[in-house]
Amino acid sequence: RLWARTGATVEGVGVAEVHDCFALTEILMYEAMGLAKPGEGAQLLSEGVTHRSGRLPVNTGGGLIAFGHPVGATGVKQVLEIFRQMKGQCGDYQLEKTPELGLTINMGGDDKTVVSALLKNL
Repeated sequence: RLWARTGATVEGVGVAEVHDCFALTEILMYEAMGLAKPGEGAQLLSEGVTHRSGRLPVNTGGGLIAFGHPVGATGVKQVLEIFRQMKGQCGDYQLEKTPELGLTINMGGDDKTVVSALLKNL
């Protein structure tokens, strides 16, 4: 729905933060956002597409797994990470290219509750 409502595409996104409570969840998010076809999300990792130097860096600060999965604060943490990348505040994990668009996708509860946000660097 996000793509239809905004007119944006996944190809225009410069950085993403996705819910990765488990490694598999991140891979499924690649497929849900249209970055990969169903069943092909894992291939993006081996190709480096989602690495910091890749076409669409995902979870540049390590994601929830590295951060301790702050239940209840996950969405805020995701938006903050996108903001920090857009404003050059990420230190040793700062992207070389400043992203114009950032995407967050968060899920919770029974994993049928999903919130996505598309942020623009102004």
